[in-house]
Amino acid sequence: MPRFIEGQDRHQVTLLPESLDEFIAEDNAVRVVDAFVDELDLASLGFGGTTPASTGRPSYAPAVLLKIYIYGYLNRVQSSRRLERECQRNVELMWLTGRLAPDFKTIADFRRDNGAGIRAVCRRFVELCSHLKLFSEAAVAVDGSKFKAVNSRDRNFTPAKVAARKKQIEESIARYLDVLDKADRHQPGEFVAKTDRIKDKVKTLREQMRRMTQIEKQLAQQAEPQISLTDPDSRSMMSQAKGTGVVGYNVQVAVDTKHHLIVAHEVTNVGHDRGQLSKMAIAARQAMDKTKLKAYADRGYFNGPQIKQCDDENIVAFVPKPLTSGAKFEGRFDKRDFIYIAKDDEYRCPAGQRAVYRFTREENGLQISRYWSSACPQCPMKPLCTPSDYRRISRWEHEAVLEKMQRRLDRQPEAMTLRRRTVEHVFGTLKYWMGSTHFLTRRLPNVATEMSLQVLAYNLKRVMTILGMTKTMKAVTSMGT
Repeated sequence: MPRFIEGQDRHQVTLLPESLDEFIAEDNAVRVVDAFVDELDLASLGFGGTTPASTGRPSYAPAVLLKIYIYGYLNRVQSSRRLERECQRNVELMWLTGRLAPDFKTIADFRRDNGAGIRAVCRRFVELCSHLKLFSEAAVAVDGSKFKAVNSRDRNFTPAKVAARKKQIEESIARYLDVLDKADRHQPGEFVAKTDRIKDKVKTLREQMRRMTQIEKQLAQQAEPQISLTDPDSRSMMSQAKGTGVVGYNVQVAVDTKHHLIVAHEVTNVGHDRGQLSKMAIAARQAMDKTKLKAYADRGYFNGPQIKQCDDENIVAFVPKPLTSGAKFEGRFDKRDFIYIAKDDEYRCPAGQRAVYRFTREENGLQISRYWSSACPQCPMKPLCTPSDYRRISRWEHEAVLEKMQRRLDRQPEAMTLRRRTVEHVFGTLKYWMGSTHFLTRRLPNVATEMSLQVLAYNLKRVMTILGMTKTMKAVTSMGT
């Protein structure tokens, strides 16, 4: 008979049963979760229900439900229904909660009702990382990525989508009516059942047309020409990674360049990154408790006022300028071929002529100066420069800040490589943990809470990897001192 490792008889009665603690190893991450939550002052962080009611049915302590969520996101179990099942069968959760098993509604309501507190816990852990001196390099990489919302593309409408759908419905109705007309003329009595089905389809299409007309009126009445029916706060956005649109949210993160911890994050429903740089960099600097900070971002963040604000806040930005010159595309000189001479406030053109200052005016809230040379009409290089009579050069009043940043980028050519290897794998990890699904909650505040749980779980796992279990336990148990 072959020799195998034999298990115990499931009907065997033990006189001295094992305690739950014996099933949990000393280096198990669940012990860190337990110690971390126990050291938090949940009332000051904004959690409700921290003081039990004197009458009525006793409620679950907020600490228990917070432990369940942190454990769930650490182990890629985000659904409240799945967490309910895990509480009933998972030994680690039994140890963590003291064998409590809240129902899914209680678990889900806790996340919905305590969003501000959960986001504060995420910030509190970043403060702990700062106290542990994990942000010694004072440098972050800023980036954004699109995450799917619970709203599908079929339930998101813009004026263009509504117009295309109405045209499609009109063509379908015309086609069905043509079929009915032919059936009445050639075979009036043979296809009664088919005729009835076509009439039902036409009726359904006309109901859809009325619905599209109603949505079109709603779009005309609101400021933003976009409607999402399932999650009203979600927006249709372009996803560069897939080359298609996605209905979801734009998640912004600032990641430190040394340990790749998420220092600051924010969920927005704005489809581009142009106005996010200074806000994320300032939030990162405050979270890291630094007076100066380096911020690396890609071309999507290039925005003059944003870079100027970073400069005013002692934040050294590294953002390459987008290469979108129409003149360069058409084979002519672009602005980079003109050299600015600061002491004379003039530009030297490729032909060696001076483009002098002419006037300043406001454009889109910015003070823009214009320069051009009087020698343009007779210049032999004019076909390579401009099709107009004069080549006009525009200069923002704070253009020197952008030129200074470009010189920094020229001296540090590896800046964008540093940005890419710092932040992009963070998004890859978060999306891998979420799987091919979408956010489970609706509306921007609830989605922000869900993202904070993902970020907290990510940072917690990173710190355990960096410091090891013993040092992490010591760090979280000494938070209150």
